[in-house]
Amino acid sequence: MTRVAFYGSSILSSYWNGAATYYRGIVKAMSRHGFDVTFHEPDAYDRQSHRDIEIPDWVRVNVWPATSEGLREAAAQAADADIVVKASGVGYADDQILTQVMAAARPGALRIFWDVDAPATLAAMQQDPDDVLRRMLPDLDVVLTYGGGDPVVRAYRDLGARDCVPIYNALDPDTHHPAPPQDRFRADLGFLANRLPDREARVAEFFLRPAAMLPQRRFLLGGSGWNQGDLPGNVNAIGHVGTADHNAFNTTPRAVLNVARDSMAATGFSPATRVFEAAGAGGCLITDAWEGIELFLTPDKEVLVARDGQDVADALADLTPDRSQAIGQAALKRVLAEHTYDRRAIQLRDLLHQMRPEILTEEAQ
Repeated sequence: MTRVAFYGSSILSSYWNGAATYYRGIVKAMSRHGFDVTFHEPDAYDRQSHRDIEIPDWVRVNVWPATSEGLREAAAQAADADIVVKASGVGYADDQILTQVMAAARPGALRIFWDVDAPATLAAMQQDPDDVLRRMLPDLDVVLTYGGGDPVVRAYRDLGARDCVPIYNALDPDTHHPAPPQDRFRADLGFLANRLPDREARVAEFFLRPAAMLPQRRFLLGGSGWNQGDLPGNVNAIGHVGTADHNAFNTTPRAVLNVARDSMAATGFSPATRVFEAAGAGGCLITDAWEGIELFLTPDKEVLVARDGQDVADALADLTPDRSQAIGQAALKRVLAEHTYDRRAIQLRDLLHQMRPEILTEEAQ
């Protein structure tokens, strides 16, 4: 087995951690293709008391104390790996993790930076010539991103990366699939997202404005950070929704909404995990407009695309139960055929084989 040391925010908890679904999907698929992954995550942000899953059989997990000593011990384990991955957005000592794990990597190991928020990472590097990652880019073998397309690839290369390859978000059909509806999630439109500053204006436009325009309709808001008192009366804020409940959340409402953060929408080619979770459950998805959506789902057939809150309100007003079901089923068929994590893992395996064929065992080839 090809050994991978993967340093990220958390694979066990989605609490204030939108990358959890992506990590789980890609690592689980990697394990089926000959990779033995150890995921190293800090005990930070109270995530361990909000675990969505216990340690599964397809990954080893090292939860390390969020201290300088804990970091040193966790980083030292990179020396045992054939491939060393540092993900963006760990949220604790990111620069120190990057420098220490890459310094610990043995000669000949593949060194990878895996960016789960490329617009934010690129903005930080472009604003600071002394940014730690920016200085280290030429010494890394490759940058992987979970979105961004050609603009992100060009930006990374311009900053000194040897190469940059998108490994897009996808669907794990074992985890996200159609589920029976639940009364607590009944609504005309459901939206699941933690409250973040660079998404707030778009949430107000694409979710809260349609709610105010359609007072007779029911709107459901899941995620951390929302205050019920600040919302229209027909919006029900239910707080954090664990990943085990995402299928029912996506299946039950007439439609579910995806709203990209400002930076993701501007960059394009950045489908959130929510897009594939909703499609995998057979939910009818309404997404804000962003460049590249056609690469993943066909507008008006497999997804509804809204330019603003008025479009969302109009879509809901015209959406019959039959059309909602037809769109959801078409989306499910598309993602099962083209956008599973298994396909992404094969893409990754082939990429790494081209880069360093001797580093992959027979199981990973």
